[in-house]
Amino acid sequence: MTDPVLKDFRESALNTIRIERDAITSLEQRIGESFTRACQAIMACRGRVVVTGMGKSGHIGNKIAATLASTGTPAFFVHPGEASHGDLGMITNQDVVIAISNSGNTNEVVTLLPMLKRMGTPLISMTGDPQSILAQEALANLDVSVLKEACPLGLAPTSSTTATLVMGDALAVALLEARGFSAEDFAFSHPGGRLGRRLLLRVVDIMHSGDSVPVVSEGTTLSGALLEISRKGLGMTTVVDSNGILIGVFTDGDLRRSLDKNVDVHTTAIEQLMTHNGKTIRADQLAVEALNIMEEMKISALPVVGEHGELVGALNMHDLLRAGVI
Repeated sequence: MTDPVLKDFRESALNTIRIERDAITSLEQRIGESFTRACQAIMACRGRVVVTGMGKSGHIGNKIAATLASTGTPAFFVHPGEASHGDLGMITNQDVVIAISNSGNTNEVVTLLPMLKRMGTPLISMTGDPQSILAQEALANLDVSVLKEACPLGLAPTSSTTATLVMGDALAVALLEARGFSAEDFAFSHPGGRLGRRLLLRVVDIMHSGDSVPVVSEGTTLSGALLEISRKGLGMTTVVDSNGILIGVFTDGDLRRSLDKNVDVHTTAIEQLMTHNGKTIRADQLAVEALNIMEEMKISALPVVGEHGELVGALNMHDLLRAGVI
């Protein structure tokens, strides 16, 4: 029998999710001319986007500023209370201000309006009341009103903060796409994390080169190829012609197939057993592209070739793992 207390917990959680889901869905009807004006103002901004808000709106504003900054729109958060006591000097007429207030009448935020107007700083508002002071004074008001808060008391900001957060994400993504912001651009603002390594690291940075590359020439016997595989430890060897052009690859899988055919390891030439026209990668490609190829083809190593097909290196899954690409 289900514990009624546990059931109440689940019902409460599900009800909260439904209410907040409906709040997000209702935003779709409000992405119109005002949203476009907000995007245009930010795209034309020669300074920074300054986000401000009090209380829970401030917490959401902090996150919106961080999302904008990491997706190609330079932004930072200013606390409205601190702005009235000196931090207003961080804002210039080259900036755009996004002011967040569910009521649209928050004293600490409204107090900033005369100074912003005097400086000529464009103002975008996010409010739950399009008739509020803040909404009326803004060049664009983004309506984040909700029918009700998920909080049964109607007091704790829940649905309203969720709607505001989603509107901020919508704004950031619309601007990202308008700027043509790429995955590599994103990585430049996240160089220290795993994402940065995945997106910025190139094959040349981690590949084996020179004497560490497993390579044999055409005409080498299977036994000679096996010795090269053992010496270099990449689980495969490349095969090149007299000009150093890659003509094939011999892997552990090729070895298993060869043994099934009962070939003579001392007399059989490697070009009879190798994989012709196998997958390769260029040194200037991203390491994550090498990972994608290996996963798609279910292989564990790749030769690296130059512009004319010449062998320049090799790498395997362990190299990608050590580099943090996986």
